Amino acid sequence: MTDLPRSLSPEAWLRHLFSSQAALEGGVIRRKVRDVDRFVGREAFLAEMRRRGYAVVENAGQFVIFCNREPLRRLA
Repeated sequence: MTDLPRSLSPEAWLRHLFSSQAALEGGVIRRKVRDVDRFVGREAFLAEMRRRGYAVVENAGQFVIFCNREPLRRLA
């Protein structure tokens, strides 16, 4: 994701997030937790992920978003 202005609305930030090629193809994307907190807010972000039926995991300051409704399996 390119550098975005601090004044970007939450709706515009989410629209930009889901316009990425990986998201459009049902792939996996990641974003820094601090950016989500700054631009959208964690609760609003997670509500949008639930609305879309997407799984999200958090690790090492990153949210990993699975832009599809397939089940997850932890293998190791």
